[in-house]
Amino acid sequence: MLTYEDRVLDALGDPTRRAVLKRLRGGGRSVGEIAEGMAVSRPAVSQHLRILKAARLVSVHAEGTRRVYAVDTRGIGALRKWLDQFWGETLLAFKAAAELEAAKEASRRLHESIAESKEQTSRLPK
Repeated sequence: MLTYEDRVLDALGDPTRRAVLKRLRGGGRSVGEIAEGMAVSRPAVSQHLRILKAARLVSVHAEGTRRVYAVDTRGIGALRKWLDQFWGETLLAFKAAAELEAAKEASRRLHESIAESKEQTSRLPK
């Protein structure tokens, strides 16, 4: 069974579906308006819209006799929340790596300072 995240990522894995989603960023459109100028047929666009709707990335509502599709901001929000988990983990890993490098640099400077002090001490008259 596919998880919600799997369904969304599968839906976004197709370039035609990404193109459909981009066309909807400007507001709601009918299937005919979405398909206009695309290299795929209206029935193919309808199939892609079904997949995007199942992934909760688009919603549909009736306007008279037309069915108008729009970006489903709730689905996009859920996807962003899921992706943000990775961003948080990445930032924590970056912070740890940066702190480790800073500690190594501080240790290197301390060793250089000690070596320099020993060298200066050895040059003093006895």
